[in-house]
Amino acid sequence: MHIVEPGLSDRPGILHVLERSIEDAFAQETLEHRDDEIRDLVGEKAAMYDESLADGGHGIRFLAAKQGQQVIGVISYGPCGTAVRECTGEALAGIGELGTLYVLPEYQNQGIGSALIQALLQQLAREGVEQFCLDGGFKGSQKRWLCKFGAPYVTVPDYWGPGADSMVWLCRVRDHI
Repeated sequence: MHIVEPGLSDRPGILHVLERSIEDAFAQETLEHRDDEIRDLVGEKAAMYDESLADGGHGIRFLAAKQGQQVIGVISYGPCGTAVRECTGEALAGIGELGTLYVLPEYQNQGIGSALIQALLQQLAREGVEQFCLDGGFKGSQKRWLCKFGAPYVTVPDYWGPGADSMVWLCRVRDHI
């Protein structure tokens, strides 16, 4: 497995990872019936990837984990998203967000997500970025982030619907590399 900055030729693989992984994440939360939300989220993440290609990585950037030529995981970093801004009352609006961390279901729990996080954080450290934020709405993600990043900066009950809290973390880069 190797981690690269993906290009236009990687777009089909990135889209495949997004579609499969987002569908799987919704299924794990027993939300697989929310086809419109799945489609919207895949479309939003695909648009972010296209934007990253168009602006040369000045706003949003992606890294991809590849097995040979196959994209098996993806992570992004860019301006914080709507959920972070809303959940924190704009307090973290100026902090970049680690997001779009998805790994194909058959490659999960093999350290690929952790490797993507490490590669991105090392890149941020080289650039002098001191902090990042991230959010989690899926219970599975929240469990992982609690173990990896500790207590969240804020928890917003029922943000995603009844019983579906949102958690936002604020982290120092140097604490996680």
